[in-house]
Amino acid sequence: MTTGSAEDDSAREHHAARAVAARGSGAGFGGAVGAVLLVWLSLTPSLLPRGPLFQGLVSGAAAAVGYGLGVAVAALIGWLLQRPLPGPPRIVRWGLGILACAATVGVLFWYAGWQNELRTLMGVSDLPWHAYPILAAIAAVVFLVLLVVARVGRAAARGLDTVLSRVLPPRVAALLGGIAVVALAIALLNGVVAEVAMAALNNTFKAVNEEISEDTPQPESRDRSGGPGSLVSWESLGRQGRIFVANGPTGAELTAFSGKPAREPIRVYTGLASAENVRAEADLAVAELRRTGAFERSVLGVATTTGTGWINESTASGIEYLANGDSALVSMQYSYLPSWLSFLVDQERAGQAGQALFEAVHAEWDTLPPDRRPKLVVFGESLGSFGGEAAFSGIQDMAARTDGVLFVGPTATNPVWRDATARRDPGSPQWLPIYRDGQTVRFAAGAADLARPARPWPAPRVVYLQHASDPITWWTPQLLFQEPDWLREPRGPDVLAGTRWIPVVTFLQLSADMAVSTDVPDGHGHTFHAAIADAWAAILEPPGWTAADTERLRRVLQNED
Repeated sequence: MTTGSAEDDSAREHHAARAVAARGSGAGFGGAVGAVLLVWLSLTPSLLPRGPLFQGLVSGAAAAVGYGLGVAVAALIGWLLQRPLPGPPRIVRWGLGILACAATVGVLFWYAGWQNELRTLMGVSDLPWHAYPILAAIAAVVFLVLLVVARVGRAAARGLDTVLSRVLPPRVAALLGGIAVVALAIALLNGVVAEVAMAALNNTFKAVNEEISEDTPQPESRDRSGGPGSLVSWESLGRQGRIFVANGPTGAELTAFSGKPAREPIRVYTGLASAENVRAEADLAVAELRRTGAFERSVLGVATTTGTGWINESTASGIEYLANGDSALVSMQYSYLPSWLSFLVDQERAGQAGQALFEAVHAEWDTLPPDRRPKLVVFGESLGSFGGEAAFSGIQDMAARTDGVLFVGPTATNPVWRDATARRDPGSPQWLPIYRDGQTVRFAAGAADLARPARPWPAPRVVYLQHASDPITWWTPQLLFQEPDWLREPRGPDVLAGTRWIPVVTFLQLSADMAVSTDVPDGHGHTFHAAIADAWAAILEPPGWTAADTERLRRVLQNED
């Protein structure tokens, strides 16, 4: 009984001391200072203009991180001094608070200045005045929510600490209590919460995928999947698959463009509901190609989609204009999730789908006599470029097994792109590298870059279209604590000189930029249209095609939705 009483007294003294330290320390003041500083830093320039919603999310999250860092620093100083770190007197706190509010208003004016500069550069309208109070309100709500979550976790850790301190030394009990709560939170997020959330998201996007719109009519041509004689039903194609096969230039439109009789282009697509797995889906796609006579066309394009099955219409129709309709395109769906979510949780399926489709098509193509084979080209955008790369071991493998490759807006996780960028020729910047003197692959932000370097460029050709201001290409977890080369080296023309790398903050900024990456005009962010014409013209080199034809096609593709 005496021992138990002594242990209880020790535990009570331990927690009483902690409570006194918390009240008397400057932890709260340190947290406030950290929060304000990181809010200011979150308002610095990044790659794209940000509206009130996403800037509010970034600033709120930055404030929470700053608050946590400030509290941690104050607690560390108090521990080193072996006494509670006192906060400043009340009058000083009030004075600093007023000064911080005034400085924040000044920072917001500066934020408006660089926002307007970047918006003018990209041709985006300025923010209205009421965006700023909305921004502040969203940031405050996000900060408070994260603060409450953190304090609930701290309360749980202290409760566990109280139990453990009855049998363990106080410091050991506190450490184990904190570790246990963090481990439990991670386990819940990665397990139960993640499973429930992913199931809900998958069901939601599956329902969207199954919606049939009156604006997307079922094809009447046998040259389209879902049309007469098709091996796959219209309903099984999914929302993006139906959009893909229902759109594109008609033979009449191609004839009007070229001034020569054109063929009706072939478009083949299989949806997730078409087969049991990606390999069966790929085999079904090849059977559809055979049915439509696709292997008898002059150009055969193999596309890997983004998560939902989306294909950039400019990339698809660009081939059809250059081939004057004597073409066939094939693709398939591998997920219901939107691209950004698939990028985070479903990259493996993207790679499996891209590899399965190309291997199935290539196996059939390879059986044809060399003089009767269509030109075999591969393309994909964003996560589609990641999936498309999965069929190849590197640039030379692409050149050996295709007649050309176009990858648009690659992600930072693309293994072939990442390797070529890391091994770029000395003196070429990360945002627009030159690899092996441009012998096979060229990186371009615009048409003029395809001529860089000024040396012969033999076929087959590989092109990566990428923008210096595209967060999809430059976002990586390494941004948390490592400055990227694209900010250290001479930067792209649409990246502001005032953009600086800030640990944690830049990661948060680009995470928000990804959500608005397509909300900017062509030529910036993750919006690609006109330059696709130049890329395909360089890859396909159709007979009789001229620079004037490319310019006309650029104007057509700029009008693509």
